[in-house]
Amino acid sequence: MSISRIYAVFIRQICLYKSNPTRIVSTFLWIIIDVILWGFITKYLGSLGKDTFSFVNIILGAIILWGFMTRIEHGLMMAFLEDIWSRNFINFFASPLKISEYLAGLVTTSITTGICGFSVMLSIAGLAFGYNIFKIGLFLLPFLLILFVFGMSMGIFVSALIFRLGPAAEWIGWPIPMVLSVFSGVFYPISTLPKFLQYFSKIIPASYVFESMRAILTGKLISGDPSTSLGTSLFIGFGLAFTYLLLIYFFFIRVYRYNLKHGTIARFHIE
Repeated sequence: MSISRIYAVFIRQICLYKSNPTRIVSTFLWIIIDVILWGFITKYLGSLGKDTFSFVNIILGAIILWGFMTRIEHGLMMAFLEDIWSRNFINFFASPLKISEYLAGLVTTSITTGICGFSVMLSIAGLAFGYNIFKIGLFLLPFLLILFVFGMSMGIFVSALIFRLGPAAEWIGWPIPMVLSVFSGVFYPISTLPKFLQYFSKIIPASYVFESMRAILTGKLISGDPSTSLGTSLFIGFGLAFTYLLLIYFFFIRVYRYNLKHGTIARFHIE
């Protein structure tokens, strides 16, 4: 894998951002609105609830972490779509660039947008609502790692679907984070869901992050030894996320080879 080729893909995406300022606005607008909206909602709920319970710590923290994962998924998908829209997609695959290098370049772009979005959300939440996500402690690092790997998996998965079905399939990628949030326990414990949906939640890596976050912030740690229980939960979450990443990577490779075999890759030059 060539670092220079990965860097070339990354620089091209940065140039697309510079040439299209509206893309920068769209990257940050919705996450800013989310933090401000939910910040005021949690502030209001806090005025109604008990003094011993902080809605800001629970809900606003969940919004920030989920926004980070969403930015990773959408950032990777948008980088892939920009290459299609700019008619540059064929040029990449006509070069010595490998699929792994191309995807690594897209991932690097999504990391950049994800970190920038995460920083903006932390700044607004801290200045406007006095929220400090570092109350989670060192567990913040594995939380972010699991959400990053899972978001990257979802971004590659949606890109593979677009690659297979065509640019018109981009609509599939936008609602995925919202749908997954229902089963991931972003805003409520998994136990709130019906029993049959709880089984589905167990295969979603993000659910282990938000259940663990609530356990830490509310002091209601998972039964048994706290460190062991939380560690096991996060280990399962990371194992699932990494497994999905490997499977989806091979799925993308399979779609690429299918397009080459049937000549359907040429349609991305004219759509």
